[in-house]
Amino acid sequence: MIEIEPENTSFGQYSNFYGTKNDYGTLFRSLKRPDVDYIFFLTDADYTFKNVKYDANGGSERSDQGTEVPIIRLYGVTKQEQSVLVSLQNFNPYFYIEKPAALLDRHFDDLKELFTRHLSEQNQFKRSLRYVLDIQKVRLTSLMLYDENSEKDFLKITVSVPRMVSNLRTFIESGIYLKVYDQDRNEVRVAFSRQTYEANLPYTLRFLLDCNIVSGSWLKIPKGQYTLVEQPSCYKVHPSKNGWDRSSTCSIEVVAEYDAVISLPLEGEYEEIGPIKILSFDIECIKLTGTGFPNANYDPVIQISSVIYTHGKDINETRNFVFTLKDCDQLSNAAVLSFETEDQLLLAWSDFLVQVDPDFLTGYNIIVFDLPYLLTRSTVLNIERFKKITRIRSTSSNFKDAIVSNNMMGTYENKDINIEGRIMFDVYDLVRRDHKLKSYTLNYVSFEFLGQQKEDVHYSTISKLQQGTSSDRRRIASYCLKDAILPLLLINKLLLVFNYVEMARVTSTPIKFLITRGQQIRVTMQIYRQCRKMKYVIPVISSAGRHGSNENNYEGATVLDPQKGYHTNPIAVLDFQSLYPSIMIAYNLCYSTLVPQNKILNHPEEDVTRIPGYIDLCFVKATKRKGILPIIVENLIEARRKAKKMMASCQDPMLKKVYDGRQLALKVTTNSVYGYTGAASGGFLPCVDVATAITSFGRNIILNTKNIIEDHFTVKNGYKNDAKVVYGDTDSVMINFGTEDIQEAIDLGNEAASKITSVSVKPITLLFEKVYRPLLLLNKKRYAGLYYNNSKTYEKIDCKGIETVRRDFCMLVQQMMERVLYLLLVELNLPAAIEFVKNKVSELLRNEIDISLLVVTKSLGKLEYEQRLPHVELAKKLRKRDPGKAPGVGDRISYIIVKGTKGEAQYDRAEEPLYVTENNLPIDTNHYLESIKTTLLRIFDVVMPNPQSLFSGEHTRVINISSNTGGLMNKFLKKVNRCLSCNTVIQTSTFCDNCNQSKKQQVLLDKLKICRMKEETYFKLWTHCQRCQGNLHSAVVCDNRDCPIFYRRVKTSKDLSNLVNTLNTLQIGYED
Repeated sequence: MIEIEPENTSFGQYSNFYGTKNDYGTLFRSLKRPDVDYIFFLTDADYTFKNVKYDANGGSERSDQGTEVPIIRLYGVTKQEQSVLVSLQNFNPYFYIEKPAALLDRHFDDLKELFTRHLSEQNQFKRSLRYVLDIQKVRLTSLMLYDENSEKDFLKITVSVPRMVSNLRTFIESGIYLKVYDQDRNEVRVAFSRQTYEANLPYTLRFLLDCNIVSGSWLKIPKGQYTLVEQPSCYKVHPSKNGWDRSSTCSIEVVAEYDAVISLPLEGEYEEIGPIKILSFDIECIKLTGTGFPNANYDPVIQISSVIYTHGKDINETRNFVFTLKDCDQLSNAAVLSFETEDQLLLAWSDFLVQVDPDFLTGYNIIVFDLPYLLTRSTVLNIERFKKITRIRSTSSNFKDAIVSNNMMGTYENKDINIEGRIMFDVYDLVRRDHKLKSYTLNYVSFEFLGQQKEDVHYSTISKLQQGTSSDRRRIASYCLKDAILPLLLINKLLLVFNYVEMARVTSTPIKFLITRGQQIRVTMQIYRQCRKMKYVIPVISSAGRHGSNENNYEGATVLDPQKGYHTNPIAVLDFQSLYPSIMIAYNLCYSTLVPQNKILNHPEEDVTRIPGYIDLCFVKATKRKGILPIIVENLIEARRKAKKMMASCQDPMLKKVYDGRQLALKVTTNSVYGYTGAASGGFLPCVDVATAITSFGRNIILNTKNIIEDHFTVKNGYKNDAKVVYGDTDSVMINFGTEDIQEAIDLGNEAASKITSVSVKPITLLFEKVYRPLLLLNKKRYAGLYYNNSKTYEKIDCKGIETVRRDFCMLVQQMMERVLYLLLVELNLPAAIEFVKNKVSELLRNEIDISLLVVTKSLGKLEYEQRLPHVELAKKLRKRDPGKAPGVGDRISYIIVKGTKGEAQYDRAEEPLYVTENNLPIDTNHYLESIKTTLLRIFDVVMPNPQSLFSGEHTRVINISSNTGGLMNKFLKKVNRCLSCNTVIQTSTFCDNCNQSKKQQVLLDKLKICRMKEETYFKLWTHCQRCQGNLHSAVVCDNRDCPIFYRRVKTSKDLSNLVNTLNTLQIGYED
């Protein structure tokens, strides 16, 4: 060791202050920059394991055998846009069980030994040296059921790894007992309850709850309580002396104790959402041999487009890249990077992703298609380095197939993909979760929300372009880039980042959980957080322990019988504000206030609330115990009120979006609590008794509201007319006050709302919402009206439950319904509505309706149903034609019903729209006529006599059927020649003898005229498509099945081709 004498160095003056002259470490530490609080925005959280070496007794001495300890990982981003990984140590998982009265404190070691012995016998824990770390007696209250002696003894069982919690839960639920000895040394057998508590909460969520960390918020680690990981072996996992090397690709790595992290209040600068970096991408691939959709096991990726965007910036501030196989002409709005081989392309993109280091990965259907395809290609090409796209250096991304089923989205195919540290923010999944649309293709969704169409190139066309010139490949690049840009525009338009971050904040649930799980996790986290504050413990509810046997065991909301008809007087609509949450608060309905049936008689009547219609169901009042659920919904309602107030006064557009996302998240979460209690099948914490009580009070409130209004607002009481409730549904009533003046109806509506509120239990509040004038009241949950919220102008046509808002009807039905409603409600013109319907019926029968309006779209929930359905049978048909292109579970299938042979079932006559167009298959107009008839008769039944006349008479007698040029029917039909003028069957030629001289010239002129018109139409459609694709000098290759222009262009092209063939047979030398 070289010693440096103090007098020969500049450090000499410090030697006395810092100790010996060789104490350079202490000296250097005194000269470094001061520590600061470390602050970052939390984007994701998970956990991993670290192998740590302990001695056999769990001490700090090293041994040759190691054991796993869990490490919490928090991912985030700083205000300077640096990515962060924070590793937190020494947070141990735990759960609770009830302490038997016979179990004494001195028996805890025996119980610990019982659990340890069980765990050590399990193969999955063979390498562990530590099992049960601690057993501690705690005083807590069970959330489920009211007990006057609320607090009792529980045992908190702390173990070393999360998997041991679920293992011990199963062990305890199977029934266990412990042999111990009393003071007289007599053997005592202590039996344990099979009930466990909080043993099904994921480890990561347990950490967030215990440390009061709010997801989607800014976190702080105070100075001096963390270590920056800059070099290998720079920190220790207590009590091991082993260090960890840098484990991630993040800009910064930090290590701390689990309790060092502080969640900063959502106020001031910390209300803003962090600068989340988003990478949107899309891939293109081609089929090398044969037909059908590309297969990742054989067919290469030829392009990957990538768009980088940082949240909070202008949506146009992006950096665009396209990675291409083979040379490609440059794009004006993106950097084009070309590669000679596919493996070079894939590795370059993988390196690019790691360098960009996005927090969110987005695109359209990237979870089911793009990412699995890329990962499969990397396996086929044996380039495992490609899979290093996670933020953790030691892990590789992989995927496995999954079938997901839930109430919100039905059943669909999915993939489980691990990309640690990055959120998969797939816009396809988010739109399907939050919006009910007719179709979920990127094109349809973009048009619905952005008003934009995109060029949709069929995969077979992409193969031809790839094999062409660099200019051809530029067309693919332009198309591919648009598919990466559109998801970002949708994220921006639909405020998806704002809404999901605010939902994470409101519910304390990580964004990843919100995306991958249903609504239940949102309420679960709030219940856990509130229970922790109030020292409640939450039982694990098994199927045998559910209160109320199943979700069909309780009666739902009341729907008053509607007074069907065409109401021309103003109809006031009054709505209960958050009725079910308000009922929970008003009557203190909760798990914790539910009185066990065998103890109902023990409570005085003044202390309990009995449920109408249920003699064995009651809850204690708030004066005895305030329920957890009422407290939660009260807090949510108050938080929403504050968020709306802050949004109204906010001047910052970005912050305004934050507040809007927050109030929406609060509204959705508040309304989810009731459904959470009633989800008996598969629910996390169901209690059907609570749901039953809520709906029972709801029914009583609606019925009482009807009675009070009709009894009070009468001529007898000094009003001009007797009021009549014409309809009521769950939480609203519609009232006809008899006036013809809209303002008077509004005034009376407000008076009625105040009247009901004054006699209701607080905080149940009835509010005036709107006036309908006129109102078409067709049936329960089916009505349409002109919506007024003031007396001057209407706001919109408001429809509920009728075909304009149903996804499983063709567009023709929807458009006709919309037009009829406009004529009846806005123009008040019944004759015009009648004439419109007759004209459309006539056009349909003459085969003059655009084929795109006849397409029906339905979701394929599964491949086999008990009943044969058109879209399911078509899926089987498509699978036989082209297995690679066949739709899968969860896909929405478009079809048209065509004519078939006599007796052929409708489900066998469903055909793919393009196939119908290309083969000129005749449409089953009677089927569509029946659909129109069934739908419109519901309206016209209440506005006119004899509505059947709309679908019979002179306008239905002209029918034109397309001639079939292909398909199955040709096998059974014999083709005959007919005269082009009079349609008489002839043997040869094109005209019969009667028409050959007299009509030939006129037919030629008519055909030429039609041909010129079709030409003009086709060129207009062609130009429209060129503008859409952004290039007026390239051929149109778009194959967008969701675009009505596509079908019109194909149909017009087909018609034009047939006309040209006809003219050629007439030998006039027509050139197309």
